[in-house]
Amino acid sequence: MQTNVTVLFLALLVSCSLQAQQDANYEESKVPDYVLPELLVTSKGKTIASARQWEELRRPELLELFASQMYGRTPDDAGITVRYELLTENPSALGGKATSKQVKFIFSNGEKELEALLLLLIPNGSTGKVPVFVGYNYKGNHSTLSDSTILYSKNFALVREPGHPDWQRGGQASRWSYDDIIGRGYAVATLCYHDIFPDKPGFKDHSVVSLFKGYGKGPEASDEWQAIGAWAWGSSRIVDYLATEPRIDTGKIAIMGHSRQGKAALWAGAQDTRFKIVISNDSGEGGAALSRREYGESIERVSSIQPAWFCPAFNQYRGKEQERPIDQHQLIALMAPRAVYVASAVEDRWADPKGEYLAAYHASPVYRLYGLRGLDSDEMPGIHEPVMNDIGYHIREGVHDVTRYDWLRFLDFADQHF
Repeated sequence: MQTNVTVLFLALLVSCSLQAQQDANYEESKVPDYVLPELLVTSKGKTIASARQWEELRRPELLELFASQMYGRTPDDAGITVRYELLTENPSALGGKATSKQVKFIFSNGEKELEALLLLLIPNGSTGKVPVFVGYNYKGNHSTLSDSTILYSKNFALVREPGHPDWQRGGQASRWSYDDIIGRGYAVATLCYHDIFPDKPGFKDHSVVSLFKGYGKGPEASDEWQAIGAWAWGSSRIVDYLATEPRIDTGKIAIMGHSRQGKAALWAGAQDTRFKIVISNDSGEGGAALSRREYGESIERVSSIQPAWFCPAFNQYRGKEQERPIDQHQLIALMAPRAVYVASAVEDRWADPKGEYLAAYHASPVYRLYGLRGLDSDEMPGIHEPVMNDIGYHIREGVHDVTRYDWLRFLDFADQHF
């Protein structure tokens, strides 16, 4: 009976999602006239004219608005400890091209412990320290390559019943171009996002947020962090671990996120400047796309997903995109002067490729304050014609996915900036 109820629930979720996509606006003629909130004017009306003024006056204001009105406030983690346990080390991974390490993270608040499992691949052919890509996977570390030695994480059993296709090894290997990444001299660190916050209703007690003071006591505050905030926090904990690895160059860390993890990657990059390159792939509403275009996925849709991704305050903007005090060009600008890259796909209209490009374009004035180059034109580049400035962008053929083409462009961008 439980299995039948679960199947019915998932079928209803899929049906509602498909209906939402069918009801979405996919016509440019229906995009409303809109005015973006000011990027370089403070709440008191002061015009920002220098990088120093940006960092001291405007950047803190925008960080506060995104925390209080959208992603939730990342709480003080002073009471949270993380221990690392090396579970396996294989110097002959990927046919001898890399050394793989599987590391258990043990998060504790002194009373409760939770685990996460990191897979780290380091190129064998490189001498000295190497740059690294950090990113979450969706279906477990075992899904990123066909290797019987890759361990299954504890939380994966919470979200996928025995026999589910997602237990298959290498099921999403196409999203992880390990041979290309390793071949170009980069390490890659990945962790299943369910280990940090299970993306399934009813399992919040198994997320890292349950370790923090005040969890579950009384009603949630309007700025209470949710899944995206937790995923962003978890990305920074991966960086903490990488600082203990002698082969990793911690001055050359890139974060890459796809879809909902593209949203989380941007929020992680906004808060943690140790990410020197921030890459958002097909992140759409709540990520790189401008809300005010009201194209594709809406605030009403993205804020209704359970478990919640955004803080409760974000719900007030359902159907009121034009009333938001912020928009996503300001989020992208928070990466400055670090490099940021936005990627889209032609058939991924749900994520609004044009809105993603325009948000990156409208973030460019902040980069110019640093003497850097953003996007020069509000006209999108052609398909497979990437722009590789300090703000980068490409749009490729195909659907909502991460492909080898995407990874090759991310590597090109990283080569340029690292």
